[in-house]
Amino acid sequence: MAFVETEREDGIMIIRLNRPERMNALGSELRAALEKAWEEFQETDDLHVAILTGTGRAFCAGGDLKEMVEQDGGELGPPQSHMDDPYEQGRIHKPVIAAINGFAFGGGFGLAELADLRIASTLATFEMSGAKRWLLGSYQHGFVNGLPHAIATELAFSFRFTAERMYELGFLNRVTEPDDLMPTALEMAKHLLTLAPAARVNTVVMMREMRPHVSVELEELAARLHRHGSHEDLKESRRAFVEKRDPVFKGWNNPEDKFHTPTLERMRQERNAR
Repeated sequence: MAFVETEREDGIMIIRLNRPERMNALGSELRAALEKAWEEFQETDDLHVAILTGTGRAFCAGGDLKEMVEQDGGELGPPQSHMDDPYEQGRIHKPVIAAINGFAFGGGFGLAELADLRIASTLATFEMSGAKRWLLGSYQHGFVNGLPHAIATELAFSFRFTAERMYELGFLNRVTEPDDLMPTALEMAKHLLTLAPAARVNTVVMMREMRPHVSVELEELAARLHRHGSHEDLKESRRAFVEKRDPVFKGWNNPEDKFHTPTLERMRQERNAR
């Protein structure tokens, strides 16, 4: 069984995550197969629109925590993008439609977020899982999607959202019944194919450039906050998930550290003191 299945039809490429027994979790083999599919889409001249979807009850459940625990005990640094993936790096100047069939958690939410157009089944559920797995919640996702601050905060704290609510918030273009998901995605893809090639490509590039970006200063603060706290808790959250139990967190290696949380003001004071 291929971890990623692809179909090609009249200029449209369907890329389907196909690891349903693990909710299409992004293990190393699936990531490699997905990267290969994106490269094929990028390099094939007669493929103009991609539809990304999943098999089973999940679109993508995010990183493969079981694989992480087996490989390194669950200890990782701050989340990193995958530098060789042309989709994650925004190097594909062709429109991508996410057809979100089910759970879109963590990295799966990120895959949906990168798409130019997003359609979801009524069965889809969304969660940014950063606050459950790292020492800092996924602060950037609400901001880059233009969500109100209170909603962005809720998302950063790993609350779950229904497809209907994400549509109401403007994150989704369409919500459909499950059986209508792929027909609706194909209908949108066929509309894109009616446009002049230059208009299609130029509009993709322009709209992506208009997306909000977190400032360099805030990214520096985020990097510090990712290191602020007990790194044992990173491993514990993953182990607890794999072992299906409640985590037992430590908090800080030194209890005094909780009174010295990095802030923009402290960063600026340090910079001025140099």
